[in-house]
Amino acid sequence: MNDLRVQFGDIDIYLFDQLLRGRIAPGMHVIDAGCGGGRNLVYLLRNGYNVAAADRDPAAVERVRALAAQLNPALPADNFRVEAIEAMSFTPASADIVIASAVLHFASGPAHFDAMLRAIWNVLAPGGLLFARLASSIGIAGLVEPLGDGRFRLPDGSDRFLVDEHMLTEATRRLGGALVDPLKTTLVQQERAMTTWVTRKHA
Repeated sequence: MNDLRVQFGDIDIYLFDQLLRGRIAPGMHVIDAGCGGGRNLVYLLRNGYNVAAADRDPAAVERVRALAAQLNPALPADNFRVEAIEAMSFTPASADIVIASAVLHFASGPAHFDAMLRAIWNVLAPGGLLFARLASSIGIAGLVEPLGDGRFRLPDGSDRFLVDEHMLTEATRRLGGALVDPLKTTLVQQERAMTTWVTRKHA
């Protein structure tokens, strides 16, 4: 178990699934949008991927820079930026993969959510893949309390911007993408729901 933790860190199991399917292949340029402390980057850094990341929290970005310096010192420190997702300054159409794991549901409302998606889509290359995990109302719509502007209080007490199936399929169409997998939602004992959204940008 310890060897697996060293190799993969605390990677999202659904992102691990994308690795197993060969969709995130060595040599690809990967941007983690809202990287936090880098839990999804350990394997990618260890195996020579061209990794970049952004987060609005300076302390989180410092942790990721330190992790990169240890595991892939060839990467420039400027690959890791203190930036909000909607303000990412990476080269347009440069990323083969953008990861947005457990971050889009912190949107303050629909306009903020759309701004984050536009910024992600801007850095994603034609044919590139967006992997997102985000809170949704799928399966728990009757259990969440509306707070306004697309935000809800979940049964677990947290406040999140929630999407549903229609919102994600419509966003995929509007952005100019195609679902790679059907939307998959994990229900956590009527406390919250997390949906995996994997879509490819049209070439």
